[in-house]
Amino acid sequence: MLTYFLFLSPAILLMGWAQYRVRSAYAAASRVPASLSGAAAARYILDLAGCHDVEIEETQGTLSDHYDPSHCVLRLSQDVYHSHSAAAVGIAAHEAGHALQHAKNYMPLVVRNAAVPAAQFGPIASMVLLFVGALMSSPGLILLGIAAYGALLVFQLVNLPVEFDASNRAKRLVRELNIVDGQGTLAVNGVLNAAAWTYVAASLQTLSTVLFYLMHFGGLSSDD
Repeated sequence: MLTYFLFLSPAILLMGWAQYRVRSAYAAASRVPASLSGAAAARYILDLAGCHDVEIEETQGTLSDHYDPSHCVLRLSQDVYHSHSAAAVGIAAHEAGHALQHAKNYMPLVVRNAAVPAAQFGPIASMVLLFVGALMSSPGLILLGIAAYGALLVFQLVNLPVEFDASNRAKRLVRELNIVDGQGTLAVNGVLNAAAWTYVAASLQTLSTVLFYLMHFGGLSSDD
């Protein structure tokens, strides 16, 4: 267990730093005013793009904002929904960016959505297969378990361009539509750039786990 955490320590440290940056950037951007609330900004962006069928709902939680492609609903946390701040409109515009991707059949988003079941159940199946494979000294089950966990890595790698594209859309739109001024643009960029590092850190952590499994079980999986 200690070896596992030492192996993952770079990714864990990166994730901690990224989360600190998100909190810090969000707090700073929350003090920068915007002309619209998060919900109004998202509605404005969606309507201009012709996405009138996408609904916007308030949801519980902090930074629990997301776009649900199965129901065409953009769900914004309470603070983001109501606040007239650069932080709120930046996050709302990012989620609206996912809705625009969906409307345009943005291929990385299509692939990501298709990979969601594998990403959800892959790690669970992996634990079972690795445990049984090690117990039975079965190289086939061990490799299958590592591959199952690798499904999460594939999902996260596909997710990177999806998130980066949504953030780039948000940065451009809030500036072009004058939802924020120059100071607000810098604040929005700060929040979204910080959030991007959390996705990178999550991918690195999963990659490190896959490499650890390959090293840890490599000797057993190579036995005849």
